[in-house]
Amino acid sequence: MTDYEDITYEVDGPAAVITINRPHRYNAFRGQTVEEMVKAFRAAWADTRVAVIILTGAGEKAFCTGGDVKQRAETGDYGPTESGMFEIGYLHKLIRDVPKPVIAAVNGVAIGGGHVLHVLCDLSIASETAKFGQAGPRVGSFDAGFGSAYLARVVGEKRAREIWYLCRQYDAATAERWGLVNWVVPAERLLDEAKAVAAEIAEKSPTALRFLKQSFNADTDHQAGLSNMAMSALEIFVHTDEGREGAAAFAEKRPADFGQFITA
Repeated sequence: MTDYEDITYEVDGPAAVITINRPHRYNAFRGQTVEEMVKAFRAAWADTRVAVIILTGAGEKAFCTGGDVKQRAETGDYGPTESGMFEIGYLHKLIRDVPKPVIAAVNGVAIGGGHVLHVLCDLSIASETAKFGQAGPRVGSFDAGFGSAYLARVVGEKRAREIWYLCRQYDAATAERWGLVNWVVPAERLLDEAKAVAAEIAEKSPTALRFLKQSFNADTDHQAGLSNMAMSALEIFVHTDEGREGAAAFAEKRPADFGQFITA
């Protein structure tokens, strides 16, 4: 059994439950967190007991707030990993490629890269206390791959641009109305509801579900190319003065001075 530090992993009936376990950082992920999630998703893929995967966050405040910007401000990257790589792009594709439905149980804020994770899941169930939104342009970051292009497929172009350009936060009721989540439930029922939906799915033909997921994905698989390009661009951008200003401002709890970077 793999030992995890940043996540927990358990199999409960037909569901594997992957929990991001960094509540002290609002479940923001560093490189190690992503690496552990990759291992957990692959373990769930290989486990013939598992029909459905549930992704959630520890505590009541946050599902996931994306990349650990404080870590980035401190070290200039997202910390060391076994592979030597920050594999968030691979995790995105893995959530889509694993041939089992993935349910996001959104227990709190799903912001930035955490918002992208829930969008990529097959279904999203939200606590009434959940909040949704993007933060990239506020902190000198972006996801110009699945996080924007696929989001537009989910909520439409105008809503997707609003989410990214304004970096506002939206409540669970708004997210449900926009089609960003499937259901909203009381906070104390969230994980039970996710497990009940997983059990309902587990009654269905796994082969049929596999073909259906692959069929749904086929329409947007070309966005993987955008994702690769976006991740390469982001890797360069975060080391620019503009990218460093966003991370530093976040860490120092001050408004970022992006006006100096406006060009003709």
